[in-house]
Amino acid sequence: MLKLFNTLTRKKETFKPIKEGEVSIYSCGPTVYWYQHIGNMRMVIFIDTLKRTFLFNDYKVNNVINITDVGHLTSDADEGEDKMVKAIKREGLELNEESMLKIAKKYTGVFLEDMKKLNALSPTHMPKATEHIKEMIDINKKIEENGYSYRTPVGLIFDTSKFKDYNKLAKLKPKEMKFGSRVNVDEERKNPTDFALWISNQPNHIMQWDSPWGKGFPGWHIECTAMSSKYLGNHFDIHTGGEEHIPVHHTNEIAQSEAAFKVHPWVNYWLHLRWLIMKGGGKMSKSAGTSYLISDLESKGYAPLSFRYLCLLTHYRKHLGFDLGVLDSAQKTYLRLKNIISEIKDDGKINEPALKNFKKAMEDDLNTPKALAVLWNLVRDEKAKGKLQTIKSIDAVLGLDLLKEDKIEIPNEITELANKRLEARKAKNWKLSDEIRDKIKSLGYIVEDVDGQQKIKKI
Repeated sequence: MLKLFNTLTRKKETFKPIKEGEVSIYSCGPTVYWYQHIGNMRMVIFIDTLKRTFLFNDYKVNNVINITDVGHLTSDADEGEDKMVKAIKREGLELNEESMLKIAKKYTGVFLEDMKKLNALSPTHMPKATEHIKEMIDINKKIEENGYSYRTPVGLIFDTSKFKDYNKLAKLKPKEMKFGSRVNVDEERKNPTDFALWISNQPNHIMQWDSPWGKGFPGWHIECTAMSSKYLGNHFDIHTGGEEHIPVHHTNEIAQSEAAFKVHPWVNYWLHLRWLIMKGGGKMSKSAGTSYLISDLESKGYAPLSFRYLCLLTHYRKHLGFDLGVLDSAQKTYLRLKNIISEIKDDGKINEPALKNFKKAMEDDLNTPKALAVLWNLVRDEKAKGKLQTIKSIDAVLGLDLLKEDKIEIPNEITELANKRLEARKAKNWKLSDEIRDKIKSLGYIVEDVDGQQKIKKI
């Protein structure tokens, strides 16, 4: 049985779906004001691994990854400037709706391309915040009708004092609680944790809509409630996100959703990914200049799936220490694994013990390090039967394209050396043949003789 660590209870629990044989998953997606660094893309790999694990267990999966293209201010606690506006200024565009949509389209496109490079399955739905304003307004009306909000010059504010167990997800002490909304000075806010559901009286904001609380735009938190409920219903199975969202964003999502829908709990299981951190110092950050993009890794000679392999080596609930040395080691191991698998003959069988052990590892809160160990044990076992078909089943979950033959461009220098080696072998000059083979190996390639033909591979 599949067990998942639920942040809400701080326990590993047996997964029980709301609907038999189906699972509904909502994941906080990107704010498309800039490129997504590899820390963000680790989240994509985690979401994809979760989805693939459910598919492996014969579940019908309905998963949503949203696109935030308005309303996310520079602080997750609804403070400061809209990130999309900040992006328009950064790129020297005119401050208008057309520019904002242009920015969103550009960085959404890059995000989707990076997802594809990492072999991530497409989500069932990928809604945009700007296309769901009506749903946000309707939910805010319900919250107001149910007595959980009040109005100030800032707009419509959620009253956290009215919501019992506001702190049930974060479990913070009162002095550790963060402010929920300070778009500007709001002397009428009742509690420090109260947050904005709708922000009005911001005449210079580019994207604004009419509402019962004045012309304005939605608070960031209400966006996720609106998009998740539209595609998954008012009660669904799993909500994922980064650990940084626990104290504010996800805490506020729970409060507003349960206040609006009068359902407890709103979400049954909360899964949180820990940060990818730079070795020697801190969380990966765009603003601090300590971030890599997938394209950066590619420019340095690293395949995106090597990064995926690296991520799978560490459990999602542990920090992943990153530097290029660690990635280099992971890529060499990943390519070696693919090379070994490429030589395995298909006997058409399934290795049931190995598949059972792999399934057991993944059902233990997505224990990918253990799952990879199972895979390596199978690959190295010279006596094992049913290797190739079992690897195919395993790779349907890991998403590493282990059986896909990579198209590698062989440098002219390597090809010329390989041809000289072939001539030496024809002349039975074994000493020269071996010397050339060693030279090729020192340059990062191996040459093998298969069925009377030379085969060149990258090490």
